[in-house]
Amino acid sequence: MPAGLGPGGPGGPGVCHDLRCAEPFAWQPLFRALAAHAVPGLERAEYDDGGARVERLIPAASGPALVRVRFGRPDAVEVELSLAPETPAAMLVQEEAAVLASVRRWLDLDADPAVVDPFLSDFDLLAPLVAACPGLRVPGSVDGFETAVQTVLGQQVSLAAARTFGARLAASFGDAGRDGLRAFPAPEQLAAVPPPELQSAVGLTHSRARTVAALAAAAASGLDISAEADPGPTRAALLALPGIGPWTADYLAVRVFGDRDAYPADDLVLKRALGVTTARAAAALSEPWRPWRAYALFHLWTGAAYGTARS
Repeated sequence: MPAGLGPGGPGGPGVCHDLRCAEPFAWQPLFRALAAHAVPGLERAEYDDGGARVERLIPAASGPALVRVRFGRPDAVEVELSLAPETPAAMLVQEEAAVLASVRRWLDLDADPAVVDPFLSDFDLLAPLVAACPGLRVPGSVDGFETAVQTVLGQQVSLAAARTFGARLAASFGDAGRDGLRAFPAPEQLAAVPPPELQSAVGLTHSRARTVAALAAAAASGLDISAEADPGPTRAALLALPGIGPWTADYLAVRVFGDRDAYPADDLVLKRALGVTTARAAAALSEPWRPWRAYALFHLWTGAAYGTARS
């Protein structure tokens, strides 16, 4: 039996794991990015005892797993994991391994700063950002559909507004989970909601509600929005949906598909950080940063939006 599996069992007291990563590990800006995007009701993120923690439910085959991640160590995160009470005993090891793998992708724990940092440090624009946050990670996703919907909700509105929309959507259509946290609605659940009802419950515009409904219907019909998906066909399918353009597709390539060269060139914060006004100019500046443009992106975003010190 793997280390960490204890007598508490699914749904009982959480089993603790150390998920190790290569040093340096810039957990502070990673935590701040996660906290900035945390949706009330779905996630909790707060500082505690010299570190920080994030809590949420993560999808698993037998039901959502409750996960508490604690930051503060230079070489690992500590994960407390409680599987769904209905998890069959024969599935414990498999589901635990799947959830922990999801956490590793979410927190980019398999990154290799010994390769990425020296490469980006060769560029004058990026060198001071890398020096300020060595070992920066790119936050991923534990639920590609949730991340896709939340990204649509965030189009052309503030981050605070996007979090409010996400909280309303989860409260109206998500399932009650554990420890005061809710599970994000599955594609089939959201696809069954008429767009006018979605618009009214969440406070969306007609066009935004239409996009969310179309995205849910596509995912319910088999569109795979996950780390295992084939990025090319998935990107094409996303772009075919009403209200989804290159920025959304590129952002999901970074967060969900784990493409470390993906780069949403038309992002407003990115363009401001680069001192340019067009996506073409932002893309041209990024060419020398291949194949690590996603890390360059998050260094620029961290410097412009998430800061480099605890607030």
